[in-house]
Amino acid sequence: MNASELRGKSGDELREALLELLKEQFNLRMLMGSGQMVRPHLFGQASKNIARIKTVITEKKRASENS
Repeated sequence: MNASELRGKSGDELREALLELLKEQFNLRMLMGSGQMVRPHLFGQASKNIARIKTVITEKKRASENS
């Protein structure tokens, strides 16, 4: 997921994607806690994607405030 792709989405689409990633991160955290985690790199990817989405949401908020 690129930041440039995210910038093309609307605020509602970004919030939906953020919610899905938070659910995925929770599920990965539960798998990691129970020792069933097969691919631990997915947890890092989910965290980075969440940060990207939050950054784009913040950029859009600031842009709308300055306009």
